[in-house]
Amino acid sequence: MTTTDAPAPDFADRSDFEEADRGLLAPPPTATITAEDGRVVWNFGDTAFLDEDCPDTAHPNLWRQSQLCARAGLFEVTEGVYQVRGFDLSNMTLIEGRRGVVVVDPLVSAETAAAALALYRSQRGDRPVTGVIFTHSHIDHFGGVLGVIRASDDVPVVAPQGFMEHSVAENVYAGTAMLRRGMYYSGANLERGPEGLVGMGLGFTASAGTPGLVPPTVEIRHTGQELTLDGVVFRFQMTPGTEAPSEMNFLLPQLRALCMAENATHNLHNILTLRGAVVRDARIWARYLGEAIELFGHDADVLFASHHWPTWGGDRIRSFLAEQRDLYAYLHDQTLRLLNQGYTGAEIAERIELPPALASAWHTRGYYGSVSHNVKAIYQRYMGWYDGNPASLWEHTPTETARRYVDCMGGLDAVLGKARTYLEEGDLRFAAQLLRHAVFAEPDSADARELLAQTFERLAHGAENATWRNCYLTGAQELRHGVRKTGLASGNMAAALSVEQLFDSLAVRVDGPRAWDHSLVLHWHLSDLGEMYRMTLHNGVLVHTRTTRPADGADLSLTLTKPQLLEVLAGKGLNGVYHAGDVEVLDTLLSVLDENDPDFAIVTP
Repeated sequence: MTTTDAPAPDFADRSDFEEADRGLLAPPPTATITAEDGRVVWNFGDTAFLDEDCPDTAHPNLWRQSQLCARAGLFEVTEGVYQVRGFDLSNMTLIEGRRGVVVVDPLVSAETAAAALALYRSQRGDRPVTGVIFTHSHIDHFGGVLGVIRASDDVPVVAPQGFMEHSVAENVYAGTAMLRRGMYYSGANLERGPEGLVGMGLGFTASAGTPGLVPPTVEIRHTGQELTLDGVVFRFQMTPGTEAPSEMNFLLPQLRALCMAENATHNLHNILTLRGAVVRDARIWARYLGEAIELFGHDADVLFASHHWPTWGGDRIRSFLAEQRDLYAYLHDQTLRLLNQGYTGAEIAERIELPPALASAWHTRGYYGSVSHNVKAIYQRYMGWYDGNPASLWEHTPTETARRYVDCMGGLDAVLGKARTYLEEGDLRFAAQLLRHAVFAEPDSADARELLAQTFERLAHGAENATWRNCYLTGAQELRHGVRKTGLASGNMAAALSVEQLFDSLAVRVDGPRAWDHSLVLHWHLSDLGEMYRMTLHNGVLVHTRTTRPADGADLSLTLTKPQLLEVLAGKGLNGVYHAGDVEVLDTLLSVLDENDPDFAIVTP
């Protein structure tokens, strides 16, 4: 939340700082982590400003959280379990086995993951990687895998059921829009410092290196399933629909250590992230946290997660999990209570306050998720976007609505005058609403853009929530300077996708109206996989089915390997590909595909 009247946590309580520093074995050995081309993908000096006292341009609670997340280095969690923290948005955990080390959640980028593994080896010996675990289907928990193993390595890669389906759905199908919106909520283009990026709540920010993906070779399907990797027993709890559609926790019974993935960290998480995602289930999230207490609460002496710092001691672990459980259950149940009384999501978000015992705990605060947005997400999960008022059924677009509002209020100057009055009175929320209409009605007005930028800055400086702050400041930046390029590496995701996923990613790029008048059939024979597919384009829809039938009736048939398929779909021609039929069919197909634009406008029309 941006502001709150809830009880404030105790700043004299330094236990989080003690636990964030506990077990430090080695700090980062270098000031930066670079890519092969010399680009800096992570700069440890970016967080140095957090050593100072909180300025007026940041919320004290968020500043404290960012100080905690800035702790960087190799830490011992318990004997045999180590974490590298502060090398990326997420943590990388290393669990020692008989022969080598099992890597859990290898960060966002290959470069940061490789640096994290190197730091571990410098302190614990040159142990080989004998297994990799992805706790869930978000890129900050698998993207750096090619920094710890090669795709060809004979190493078990373990993930929960549905991992590939959901990792592709989030990072490929809707990946461009999520990446663009992610630039807002992560603050990736903001200057690092007291007036810009101070963190993301989960960590400082995401690295700017090269993400990749290696498909899992071992799938975890049910709670209670056990797996032994390099002599270490892992006992899993499946938690689908919580923080990710495909997610799991695990206990290390021999080591009495519990990994809670991203289901219980030191903040209130998102039910619907601002970058966009499938709405999560707060009810089942709370249910699984309760189940974790029953399954593991008396068998663990330390709890660690893929963000933040561990919690030690059985009583403290059970208390921590119970408060996290109650946090999501309260938001879910109270939202349902009020929606059944006829309140809309926006109205419920203004009414709900957390119980004092929850609001005063540091680990339940909204540095990343927020009570306001989570309530709206829960409402959306059950009721959808429609608030029940027929006036909402067929509204104008934001630009057309803005023009009419500005006209009704007597023109742009009148709107700006009203907005300045609300700003002077401290009603930043309504000033932002008014000025949004002004900018969309008159996007070339420098006065409107600057006034909205100033409003966003003031809202940012009061925000306890890191992602709110980053969105406001990025909006202000773009109003003043235009859209900045995302600047992120494209990564190595495509090679890990199945043929079906590759074809699905084409289908969502077909420009329907441009493809209406085309009707074609392609036959694809993937010789290295022993698979054949029949693809049709008809009525602006691209459909593919796996088949055992020959290419009879196809306009074009192609026999190729999967690496060649990637080249063909990238528009690099048919060199070395056996084909029969009309090659112009392929050109036609490629010609109706939209090129995704990762730099579309957000705060302007």
